[in-house]
Amino acid sequence: MKNNEETIYHVPVLLKQAVDGMDIRPDGTYVDVTFGGGGHSREILSRLGDGGRLLGFDQDEDAERNIVDDPHFTFVRSNFRYLHNFLRYHGIEQVDAILADLGVSSHHFDDSERGFSFRFDGVLDMRMNKRAGITAADVVNTYDEERLADIFYLYGELKNSRKLASVIVKARASQRIATIGEFLDTVKPLFGREREKKELAKVFQALRIEVNQEMEALKEMLYAATEALRPGGRLVVITYHSLEDRMVKNVLKTGNIEGKAEQDFFGNVKAPFRLVNNKVIVPDEDEIERNPRSRSAKLRIGEKINSKT
Repeated sequence: MKNNEETIYHVPVLLKQAVDGMDIRPDGTYVDVTFGGGGHSREILSRLGDGGRLLGFDQDEDAERNIVDDPHFTFVRSNFRYLHNFLRYHGIEQVDAILADLGVSSHHFDDSERGFSFRFDGVLDMRMNKRAGITAADVVNTYDEERLADIFYLYGELKNSRKLASVIVKARASQRIATIGEFLDTVKPLFGREREKKELAKVFQALRIEVNQEMEALKEMLYAATEALRPGGRLVVITYHSLEDRMVKNVLKTGNIEGKAEQDFFGNVKAPFRLVNNKVIVPDEDEIERNPRSRSAKLRIGEKINSKT
């Protein structure tokens, strides 16, 4: 029954490639910072033996339904930006590999009450953690026009971001925009029929990223992961859009999200990781057919270099 629930919740993307990339030892210590439906975690646990340990992070209470009953597993109900704090809390100094699948699960898109999808009407929410933070409705109704335009441009890469922000500000002046339906009525006229779905997906992506502070959280997690990995440990990340992919690529190559390479006295770049896959790994046609959400997935793997070398 549990496996069936997990499949409905989220089909894991690049499952074998990602877990193989973690280079798992049966007695190692591992972290899945995006537990979700537990698909990747189950595969990791199947490879652990005596002394092996896995921590699974997720801030979404729905993910708790998928908790794996396994003595090697510990669930952490938290945003992965607090990775450092919780490793310390559990007495873990270094780990052997960290996995992050940054995709939003199909479960979130299919739950009309969460407000992630323009396919359903419902409240304009989009919070991953329903216990805290601002909602998408708060963003749409309270941010000034310039800030809204910046969000749509930076996080949605929308060319008409200024026009979009202007239309929203005019509409909310007469009535608060509280539901997905009301929001769509406001913004849909800006998009031509042939590109409507693609453009609306970008609008919703931008709001989701802002509501959940995804870029800031990702930055904190990547830096914490770099610190937490032992020399030879692996950082394995699946990205889905160019913003997060650029951050991951920069951290793996230079150790910072800006991609600014530091050099030692001899002019060698001081990189914290060795790239395990120089060419990014993407799903094959079979996987894309089985799971269309995997279409934009990219897998990057870095191995921590001993800082003394």
